[in-house]
Amino acid sequence: MNMEERTFVAIKPDAVKRGLMGKIISRFEDKGFKIIAMKLHQVTIEQASAHYAEHKDKPFYGRLISYITSGPILAMVVKGYSAVSCVRHIVGATDPDKADIGSIRADYGQVTQYNVIHASDSIESAERETKIYFDESELCD
Repeated sequence: MNMEERTFVAIKPDAVKRGLMGKIISRFEDKGFKIIAMKLHQVTIEQASAHYAEHKDKPFYGRLISYITSGPILAMVVKGYSAVSCVRHIVGATDPDKADIGSIRADYGQVTQYNVIHASDSIESAERETKIYFDESELCD
């Protein structure tokens, strides 16, 4: 049986600069998900390093840190049934050219490095990432 769960989503700097926040938020609301926390936030180096810790030894790590700290993100916690997997499906594949038609990344992404949105890939990642950007008291659950 599908259970309600929470997941972390971040609309990345490129999408914020391009004015896509409302269009992206509506995708989740239209599907029936509840946004239980949201804030426009300038990511610090420390937060970026914690968020992308699993990529620290990869050649693209520096670009990830540089991009996520290049401007504000819209950080959100989204709640609903099978939120992690369903939100990832709505978001689409990392490479916008390979993302399913109609997904956020296919519709708004231009290149893989600037793929407009992040969504947690597991319940554990969602919990870890939420704690990087939100205090428990900020969640309106």
